[in-house]
Amino acid sequence: MSSSVLETYIKPFIEGAMNPSPTVLAIGLLFLLVGPIILHLLYTSVTPYTTLPSVLLVGPSGSGKTALVTLFERGPASPDHPEPAPTHTSSSPSSTELSISPSHTYKTDLDSAAATSTKKFLLIDTPGHPKLRSSAVLAQLRSPEASIKVPHSGEKAPLRAVVFLLDASTLSSDDLLPQTASYLYDVLLSLQNRFHSRKGSRAPASVPVLIAANKMDLFTALPASLVKSSLEAELGRIRSARSKGLLDSGVGQDDITEDKDDGWLGGDGSEKFKFEQMMEFDVEVEIIGGNVIGDGPGVDKWWKWLGERV
Repeated sequence: MSSSVLETYIKPFIEGAMNPSPTVLAIGLLFLLVGPIILHLLYTSVTPYTTLPSVLLVGPSGSGKTALVTLFERGPASPDHPEPAPTHTSSSPSSTELSISPSHTYKTDLDSAAATSTKKFLLIDTPGHPKLRSSAVLAQLRSPEASIKVPHSGEKAPLRAVVFLLDASTLSSDDLLPQTASYLYDVLLSLQNRFHSRKGSRAPASVPVLIAANKMDLFTALPASLVKSSLEAELGRIRSARSKGLLDSGVGQDDITEDKDDGWLGGDGSEKFKFEQMMEFDVEVEIIGGNVIGDGPGVDKWWKWLGERV
C-alpha cells in the first residue's frame, strides 16, 4: 500500500520538482517577482505611515504653546490636573503623540470610546524665544521633502501642517507686533521657498498654516479680523524694509542665498501684502481665534482644523 502511494503521488512530484516544465518555471519566476510587490502594497495599505504624520507648533515666547500641548494631551481641567501647564520658555523641541478625528472635539477624541475612529499624529512644539529658535527648523520648512525631524529621534515625520500660535491680547503692542510678525515672516518665507525648490514640474506637497490667535477670553484681545489686518500691514512693512536691506531676517549667514528675490514674501509687484498671495505658492493661511485657558471660544476650531489636515 505504501509502495503504491509512493509510486502514484510522491515520485511524480519529486520528478516534476527536479525537472520543472517551462510553464511551472515561468509561474515560479512570476511569483518571485510579483510576490514582494503585492506584500508591500498590502503592508502600506494597512499602515500608511511608517512614522506618524506631524504638525509643527511655532510662535513667539509667551503665546501659550506649552499650555496648548498640555491641554490637547490631558484634556480640560480635572481634579488630577486642575489647570493646563503654565507657560514657560522651552529650551528644545519636543513631540507629543495625539489622536484626532475631524468629526469630534478634542474632548471626545480623548475619550477611549472614540479611539477607533481617530488618527494619530505628532505635535512638535518648538522654542519661541528668539535666542532659542533654531534656524534648522526653518531650513527643514524650506526642504521640498515635506518632512520634519522628530525631537530626540533620528526619524523624519511627514509634515502635514504648521500652527503659528500668537497672543492676541498683546498683539497691538508696538514691541510685540513687529517681533511676532518677523517670526511669522520667516516661517511663511521658508514655506514659499519650498515651492521654488521643487525639482521638475511637480510641486512639493502643500503645507497649510493656521495662525491661532490665542487668549481671546481677555478683554484686550484683538478679534481675528483685526489680527489678520494687523499682521498683513506689519508683514508688508517688514517685506519693504528687508528688500532695502534695512532689517536682519534672523536667518544664519549660511542659510542666506545670493538671490535677493528669495527674501520677498508674497506675489511680485504687489504693493500691499495679503495672506491670499501665499496661495500662489500653494500655502494656505487661515486665522482662527481661540483660547487655551479661561472662558471663551476654546480650542475646538483649532482642533477641527487639524483633524481635516492630518
